[in-house]
Amino acid sequence: MQQDAMLTQLGYVPNDALIKQLQRIEKNTVGYEKIQKHIMDLHDHLKVDNAYVAMSNTNDCFKIKIESSSPEMAQEAHEKINHFSDKFKVKLNKLDNKETYYIVGFNH
Repeated sequence: MQQDAMLTQLGYVPNDALIKQLQRIEKNTVGYEKIQKHIMDLHDHLKVDNAYVAMSNTNDCFKIKIESSSPEMAQEAHEKINHFSDKFKVKLNKLDNKETYYIVGFNH
């Protein structure tokens, strides 16, 4: 997938700084080429639960953010994230006391 298209699908307006950040994320994410499509699919599936995939501002990785105020929707998002992780062997790090996960990479 082209970087411009990926940024657009995630809701960003592509520019040089974002493309460079995406390139750093791609290099930093283990097995990125194996999970790229699945990350985009997860982003689409999470929208109904008021959750999404975005580029982290603090680390060179993707983050998954759940912003739902509904416990049911948040639970649904967590289930989708866990299913994504298990099915596609994606290593995630959940932040303590936050509704945020970091996508570390493909877990061989």
